[in-house]
Amino acid sequence: MSGNKFKRVLLTLSGEALMGDDAYGINRATIIRMTEEIAEVAKLGIELSIVIGGGNIFRGVAPGAQGMDRATADYMGMMATVMNALALQDALKNHGVVARVQSALNIDQVVEPYIRPKALRYLEEKKVVIFAAGTGNPFFTTDTAAALRGAEMGVEIVMKATKVDGIYSADPNKDPTATEYSRISFDEAITRRLEVMDATAFALCRDQKLPIMVFSINKPGALKKAVCGEDEGTLVHV
Repeated sequence: MSGNKFKRVLLTLSGEALMGDDAYGINRATIIRMTEEIAEVAKLGIELSIVIGGGNIFRGVAPGAQGMDRATADYMGMMATVMNALALQDALKNHGVVARVQSALNIDQVVEPYIRPKALRYLEEKKVVIFAAGTGNPFFTTDTAAALRGAEMGVEIVMKATKVDGIYSADPNKDPTATEYSRISFDEAITRRLEVMDATAFALCRDQKLPIMVFSINKPGALKKAVCGEDEGTLVHV
């Protein structure tokens, strides 16, 4: 236990992370592998909360939402995150991890509403808390929900799981000369125009002095290494 660098963390996952190689929806093998990694971290005694996106099912800014009212499309995206949260909760249960889903939109028969004191109590009881439906408001991204819930839960760090293993000076898929940063300050990231998160989420983390760790969800063991303070991904610090 003494090896854990962090006591309380928030993990943010995009809905797309659950797709695996599929074009849409939840890939069974992917969610099992991912929840294995999450379960490993939960069993270290780390207080873990998760914010999940809905892009594998529906996104307010996706081509499928073209011509739709943006607020309506965003609400549909938020409901997609509730489906993902339930799938994640169920998969974690199969790994022996107790998880609770709290939704920013009230869907009483399915999930409990977001109640901050209750969420904090679950974390203290070492239950994993999955936050669904973003912030409950249209026009706000999953990243913004992660920054907001991270600040409310008093986490030490926001772990942003992506397809790449950190922040690069350019897109590593397009530019072979791109170099990876191991640490970078918020101000430096702004100056270099590195898109770590959307501007709203990034500003919220910066104001709250909440560091962000960007790492790859596809790299086995990366999440555990990151929460244990080992050299993994990119740390964005104040």
